[in-house]
Amino acid sequence: KTTYCTMSSPSSSYRLEGQVICLTGASSGIGAAIAKSLYLEGAKVMIGARRLEKLEEVVADCKSIATPPPGDITPFVCDVTDRSSVQTFHDAAVAKYCDTSRDGNDSVDVMICCAGVMYFTQMKNALMDQWDQTLDVNCRGVMNCIGVSLPKMVATNEQRAATPGTPKLPKKIVSITSDAGVRDFPNLAVYCASKTFVETMTEITRRELVGTGVTLHTVQPGDVKGTELIMKNSDTEAAAKMGVEIGKPVGEGFDRNQLLDPQDVADAVLMILTAPPHVAINSILVESRDQE
Repeated sequence: KTTYCTMSSPSSSYRLEGQVICLTGASSGIGAAIAKSLYLEGAKVMIGARRLEKLEEVVADCKSIATPPPGDITPFVCDVTDRSSVQTFHDAAVAKYCDTSRDGNDSVDVMICCAGVMYFTQMKNALMDQWDQTLDVNCRGVMNCIGVSLPKMVATNEQRAATPGTPKLPKKIVSITSDAGVRDFPNLAVYCASKTFVETMTEITRRELVGTGVTLHTVQPGDVKGTELIMKNSDTEAAAKMGVEIGKPVGEGFDRNQLLDPQDVADAVLMILTAPPHVAINSILVESRDQE
């Protein structure tokens, strides 16, 4: 069934029914939790990551938990550091889920940038390859997602504004950043800088877009249980100072109240996406109760 890129109707039992959403970094952890939440709320979701087999597991998990299916979900291989890959990912979502014959609406409703990497590293140890990857994924990856989706979103609403009786659609770009984007953590200098970059870029772009119907948002998670972000660290000195064992996911040895679940972050995303059209929840900082 072809659906229009539009918001759900007031009578819908699903809060995101009819919305077309692109989600990067969806193969595990926070991204997988967001994918499931979007699907269960009736969205049409194109999920992207580099590992197709992991994406297919997320799709299978989603489809196993609800009958009839509330939404639709499609896996698509995407490398956010490759601009052409992100463009193809976005265009595939439009081709599958949007009816471009209606008001020329060839933009998705929501782009969620969740792909990210994190390396514990002390600057004096000069692990420059890890610095490069951090900037490529966390900064350039978000820019690529914004670059392929934002012009289309704005153009859609400009065309609608010129047509009587067709109000602007609330289009959104949500970036999963980190509390490290608003706080400074030793042993995470480059990671903190990458997240601060996204926070600053998002706020400036948000101001540039006032009146267009397009809004930008960030969710700033603290420590999240089970994340794979730190599993590839090699700076043993930095990891030791952070109390983390290299090769193991976040959570081992931590008290339950010191960690978020991935679903906690997904719930914050839903809060942004389901806010009334006149409300913009620009940023949400979400940390566990006892995180220091």
